[in-house]
Amino acid sequence: MRNPNPKTVEIVYAEDNQIDRMMVQEALKESRLINPVRFVDNGEELMDYLYRRGKYSDMVNKPLPGLILLDLIMPKKDGWEVLEEIKAEPKFRRIPIVVLTISNSKEDVNKIFDMGAASYIPKPITFDSLADVIQTLGKYWFEIVELPV
Repeated sequence: MRNPNPKTVEIVYAEDNQIDRMMVQEALKESRLINPVRFVDNGEELMDYLYRRGKYSDMVNKPLPGLILLDLIMPKKDGWEVLEEIKAEPKFRRIPIVVLTISNSKEDVNKIFDMGAASYIPKPITFDSLADVIQTLGKYWFEIVELPV
């Protein structure tokens, strides 16, 4: 049974590729996902956001995101490093992380789950496929499962 009141927790998407970000923004609009989405450019910025450092220091009393979408290949701090750091930090480790990346290596998939990611999704090639993935993601994470508080 679908939850009639989907959760409106924030999603943070760590992605350095501007084209991928624009496609995800359009897919979010098309899927009518009501959750606010914050985009960060790299793993270092994601960690600043979570720790409320630097330009995010004014958000110290705001709730943490309910879901993180994470690309693996980013400058400054890649997704592997971020995943390891988040899952090692008690105040962040319950935030589900969905890896959305171009890699489709079985070794990468296994390693990502071993490191504590909640899901692994290869980046869809077409916009329609991406829109379907975003819509399914929204339904699953915000209408079906119970997220930690």
